[in-house]
Amino acid sequence: MSAPSKPTPVAHAASTRGNLYRAAIVGAASLKGKEVAEMLNERNFPAVDVRLLDDDESLGQLEAMGDEISFIQSVRAEQFENVDFTFFASDGDCTRKNWKRARDAGSAILDLSGALENEPGASVRSLWVERERGLIVPPELQPGPCVVSHPAAVTLALLLLRARKAGAIRRAVAIVFEPASEHGQKGMDELHQQTVNLLSFQPLPKDVFDAQVAFNMVARYGLKAQPALDSVEARVLRHYQKVAGDDAPQPSVLLLQAPIFHGYALVVFLEMEQRADVRHLSQTLTGDHVVIPGGDEDAPSNVSSAGQADIQLSVRGDASQPNGVWLWAAADNLRIAALTAVDCAESMTATRPIGKIQ
Repeated sequence: MSAPSKPTPVAHAASTRGNLYRAAIVGAASLKGKEVAEMLNERNFPAVDVRLLDDDESLGQLEAMGDEISFIQSVRAEQFENVDFTFFASDGDCTRKNWKRARDAGSAILDLSGALENEPGASVRSLWVERERGLIVPPELQPGPCVVSHPAAVTLALLLLRARKAGAIRRAVAIVFEPASEHGQKGMDELHQQTVNLLSFQPLPKDVFDAQVAFNMVARYGLKAQPALDSVEARVLRHYQKVAGDDAPQPSVLLLQAPIFHGYALVVFLEMEQRADVRHLSQTLTGDHVVIPGGDEDAPSNVSSAGQADIQLSVRGDASQPNGVWLWAAADNLRIAALTAVDCAESMTATRPIGKIQ
């Protein structure tokens, strides 16, 4: 991960507030929070001030902001005053506890935790998929929470919506390999420590997964793990259905916890109605946000996709079924989530005139 975004100092903000927005990141010390901060900077999001907020464990933590240093501050109601956009990159409990404070202060809500999808007026969004569908979402003056679509759902939707342009799809089956980074830094640390302890014949820490995930592939966590793996699988399917639309191919999905630190890998089997033309299908799948690397040495992997904004893909026919084709995809889960969140915020600026709530 590279350094987070560089906000303008507050003293300067007062003189330029008429031209720019203010934003807050709840869960700024999390992996997703840092990625959102970086993306705001990369996209030149028109924010004069980005407030970094987190829980007590992170208070006072220094974050490099380009050539400046910023402190993590506590999540308090007054921190949301005069904030136009609040990104919730924290866990679900923190999001549920604090989002109404931000909403009541007049902030637009962007939820990367998935905790708010059942709230009244909430919408699950991915602008990548909306553009693929040619869908124009009408602006709302008082929008409900914008729930950032799960990155695996975004990847599946983009691939299947494009694949059907090459021919009718009879069946789609996807296996999604979940990385430890979806559980934040604690998940990454536990996978690392399990690996070290296994090699030194020591007991395994299981506070996050409640199961051995190092050197192992599991379809279910231990009973104490939250969220359960099957609930994440259900969320991927729900988000896919919401962003891809009712007429999209309906895939069967299996989610597995893989012993990898970062980045999604997906294997997708498509059974087409007619004999699969791999070359034509490959051309149809590539485009905005999807690339097929040139050589075998550049084959997609969760390592090669780290830090990349695009979904990496390979396509090959099935040896036993002429109508079958295999897709192998890899994508940076944190980067796609942050891109989706900032995309959504940019689309919402049309209904938030500069200085509206100040």
